[in-house]
Amino acid sequence: MKGKVVIAGGTGFIGRYLADRFKRDAYTVVIVGRSGREVVPFQDKEALMHAVDGAEMVINLAGKPITSRFTEQNKKELIDSRIETTQAVGDAISSCSNKPRVWFNASGAHIYGTGDDVAHTEESPEDHCFFLAHMAAEWERAFFNYAYTGVRQIALRISIVLGENGGVLEPFVQLTKWCLGGTQGSGEQWFSWIHIDDFYRSLIFLNERAGFSGPVNLCSPHPVRNKELMRTLRQVLHRPIGLPAPAFAIRIGTSVMGIESDLILKSLYVHPARLQQEGFRFAYPDIRSALLEILS
Repeated sequence: MKGKVVIAGGTGFIGRYLADRFKRDAYTVVIVGRSGREVVPFQDKEALMHAVDGAEMVINLAGKPITSRFTEQNKKELIDSRIETTQAVGDAISSCSNKPRVWFNASGAHIYGTGDDVAHTEESPEDHCFFLAHMAAEWERAFFNYAYTGVRQIALRISIVLGENGGVLEPFVQLTKWCLGGTQGSGEQWFSWIHIDDFYRSLIFLNERAGFSGPVNLCSPHPVRNKELMRTLRQVLHRPIGLPAPAFAIRIGTSVMGIESDLILKSLYVHPARLQQEGFRFAYPDIRSALLEILS
């Protein structure tokens, strides 16, 4: 049996996948969440301390989902939920006797803003004028306020995660099956993504890199524009027709759905510079191979 992995926020799309993969690879997995059977609750400080004590990895993904309108109240709740759970994990690590070797804490690849002149690396300046960028910066600030001897802290600047049974891909697939999978808006906006299997493999890889800490972009080396994403989806799903959706229609539709149109119409354009410098090899580096694996 391998070491113990603690996944905070382990009941969501990404967390469920990671928990299953770690278990299959013979790790002991402990889930931390707000509620649920066999879940260590965030509010139980003693139980949380015992959970992280002696862990090989602690992975915090917890936070209110961003599938809501960015009203002032929702923005506060989105930020607070991330800071509060990060602080709960950080305080638990501070209190335990046998501190974990690595603490991975989620962040967002939107931290660089929405510019699309060049793909952003970990060295790129942050641009907090965009709400998701501001939220990611506040999240990382709470994370790096903690510092421990012998615990490597890695901020996961996560791009759009693609996988089965949930996540961002699901509505794109449904629209494509209904022959509505054309370009969205101008179609020129960048879409940075990572296959969920490469997400998992990157954690294993970084856990083994004894000198690695700080922020890391979790994304494929080959981002695509929206028009290429939708064209590839149509090809994989054998749908020759995909009606386009102009920006005004996207804004109306997302308003009805209660989500932000910026999640579709704004660019996310990042590059995994540090992962590649360390020698990480992506199993699914291009969008076609990723979609074929997920949807075939």
